[in-house]
Amino acid sequence: MSAVLKSLPLTFRLMRASDLDDVVGIERDAYAFPWSEGIFSDCLRVGYSCWVVETHDGLDGYGIMSVGAGESHILNLCIRPEARGHGHGRVLLDHLLEVARKEHAALTFLEVRPSNQVAIRLYERAGFSMVGTRRGYYPAADGREDALIFSRGLLADCGK
Repeated sequence: MSAVLKSLPLTFRLMRASDLDDVVGIERDAYAFPWSEGIFSDCLRVGYSCWVVETHDGLDGYGIMSVGAGESHILNLCIRPEARGHGHGRVLLDHLLEVARKEHAALTFLEVRPSNQVAIRLYERAGFSMVGTRRGYYPAADGREDALIFSRGLLADCGK
């Protein structure tokens, strides 16, 4: 981890229902096709691993992950647009991977838009590999966009 990342005053905590206004605001600022408040509420209700990352300025991002049967699936990882480029996404991703390891997941999956090259670079640098494609997975301005499926092993010898 770089000296810049080590110096970031980031705090992770479990997401609460009282965070949803901020989370939905970040989601709407970040994506053309954002999740609804209902989707986030459902994630909390069913017990997904829902985390927020805070700085002295408030909520900077969140991550949503399901964990079970030896696998984890990162469903949403988002940093507010004005806080990007400071390593918060990588630190949040590392936090989610550590949570998954503690829950005994040996493998994790995620989907990403092919057009989201910044996220693809983040995932590849974190040791993820593309393992497939879901055709027409995401809504897009001109119809549907595919999802690239990435995975990564989480066993101790897999490294970061």
